[in-house]
Amino acid sequence: MNRRFLAAALLGLLPALAGAAEPLNPDQLLQRIRSERAAEASAMATREQAFVAERGERARLLATAKAALQVQEAEAARLKAEFDRLEAELAAQEKLLAQRAGHLGELFGVVRQSAGDVAGQWQDSLLNAQYPERLQRLEDLAESRSLPSAEDLDGYWMLLLEDLAASGRIERLELPVVAADGVRRVQPVLRVGSFAAFGEDAFLRYDADAGELLAPLRQPSGLGLVNDYLESANALAPLPIDPSRGNLLAQLQRQPSLWDRVQQGGLVGGLILALGALGLVLAFWRLVYLAGVGRGVGAQIRELGTPRADNPLGRVIGVLGPKPQLADLETLELKLDEAILQETPPLEKGQGLLKLLAAVAPLLGLLGTVTGMIVTFQAITQSGGGDSRLMADGISQALVTTVLGLVVAIPLLFLHSLLASRSKGLIQLLEQQSAGLIALHLSGAPRRD
Repeated sequence: MNRRFLAAALLGLLPALAGAAEPLNPDQLLQRIRSERAAEASAMATREQAFVAERGERARLLATAKAALQVQEAEAARLKAEFDRLEAELAAQEKLLAQRAGHLGELFGVVRQSAGDVAGQWQDSLLNAQYPERLQRLEDLAESRSLPSAEDLDGYWMLLLEDLAASGRIERLELPVVAADGVRRVQPVLRVGSFAAFGEDAFLRYDADAGELLAPLRQPSGLGLVNDYLESANALAPLPIDPSRGNLLAQLQRQPSLWDRVQQGGLVGGLILALGALGLVLAFWRLVYLAGVGRGVGAQIRELGTPRADNPLGRVIGVLGPKPQLADLETLELKLDEAILQETPPLEKGQGLLKLLAAVAPLLGLLGTVTGMIVTFQAITQSGGGDSRLMADGISQALVTTVLGLVVAIPLLFLHSLLASRSKGLIQLLEQQSAGLIALHLSGAPRRD
């Protein structure tokens, strides 16, 4: 090994010797090689000593770790034995608890189920506005995974008693109310058990989702009874209540008004109403006109000797003149018939148009029905009939226009019949009076009214 080391050292020194300024003789070269070899040997010895020391330290650490491992393994074995012992003891205690509890487990299950049922029943109760925390207590009891304590059972019993007592009381409270405009403010509230609540000027409805009292936009009648109750000093006084606990008020908000119904008729419905309004105006105008004509004719009947031109009978009588020529009776009758024919058109004016409007209104209603069904079928084509709300517009238009057509046509038919009977009565009166005048002049006797 020394020879190989020497050869390697010589090979390593060759470049340095080749590049030296002055070449070394063999003794100098040998001396240098010896000094370098001694330095390397000293370094190797130092490294060997360090390695030996490190190996000893690692051996000591290994021994320490093994000792600690033995301690931990012993502790783990002890803990496992303790765990097994405690588990066995727990099983024994659970068995003993089950034996001693008997039917208490079933009782607690019934209590949890009862709490859940009561929470569902009280979800939309008016009393939640006054006692908002009671639903959370019921839900905690119903969702509890552990056996309820005696305090929990007592608290549940007290909740039921409080609800029973509050349901039979009429109280005035200060509670937050959301008005119809969306503003939330605290105001006096009159609560009638769990059936009704009244604000300052409105019926109130409890919204279970928001947990607040709401003042609906549409209010039913009966608020006067509330004011009378507050001002009354009697022991008994009537009060309106909602036995459905707000469902009737909610239905009232969804019920469309008359204007909403009219808007559902669309363009055809508006046209029907316009024609109906025109027909009503025309009918009332003609009724007023015929009433005035009837009064004028009645006054003229009482004064047949002095005909006036402000009424049809006076104009017909004026055709005869003060001294009629009775020799030409046929000519006289023709003049009277001509005068009556001239008075007939003003008396029957507007009846044809009114009859036309009465006939057109149901036809327009039928048109609206057809267009509404077209809209419905288009909605069915687009949505596949899965959502009935998409078809509601078309069905509403179809039904509303039909109703509007009938509602307009029926009164117009009655008015047309009334106008026709009145005008016909006046025309018959003119014919009767003209025939009586001819008979009077032929007989030469004075006429009696």
